[in-house]
Amino acid sequence: MRLLLVEDDLMLGESILESLSRHGYTVDWLQLGKPVELTLRTEEFLAVILDLTLPDIDGLDVLRQLRHAGHELPVLILTARDDIDDRVKGLDGGADDYLVKPFSLREFLARLRVLIRRVSGNVESTIELNGLQISLVNNDVQYLGQPVKLTKNEFKLLSTLLTKAGRVLSKEQLQQSLHGWDEIPSDNTIEVHIHNLRKKIDNSFIKNIRGVGYIIEK
Repeated sequence: MRLLLVEDDLMLGESILESLSRHGYTVDWLQLGKPVELTLRTEEFLAVILDLTLPDIDGLDVLRQLRHAGHELPVLILTARDDIDDRVKGLDGGADDYLVKPFSLREFLARLRVLIRRVSGNVESTIELNGLQISLVNNDVQYLGQPVKLTKNEFKLLSTLLTKAGRVLSKEQLQQSLHGWDEIPSDNTIEVHIHNLRKKIDNSFIKNIRGVGYIIEK
């Protein structure tokens, strides 16, 4: 559940980063708008949280660049611009949601969950597949009706595979979903987490495509 935060306010950015990390997200943070499109070309994120008032380029121009380049991932605008014309421009420019500062953390998290549900094709806050249920609200996991206790990183990894169900994800993509730019994981981190998830859920739930990566089949 890796997010890209684009915000130049240091205090607010650190607060958002801390809050999202505490709720199980992996967050990478840019303070400028120009590197965003290149970043999305080279790395994979679930959604973008985008400020409009950036020091190098207007956030609406960043948004237009992303959509023009074909990036379809959800974008949540987070800005102090509360004029109705700005909201309309943001939504018509390709944003999926628009939240005005100051904002409630609970509402912010709820809006993010909506975007994640869209990515995974679910209309509810619980992702269900092949007997597995994951709650995006409280991070609860059940398999065949029985609770499953996961570590923070196991939950992140499982959520990433579920939201991309039917698609093979490489070891590098899964490492980024857990650690982002700030940590360098050991070489066998993903293998260890996959092994533990198979033990806790089902040995055949996560499949290994040799030489390519891992997949949860739909």
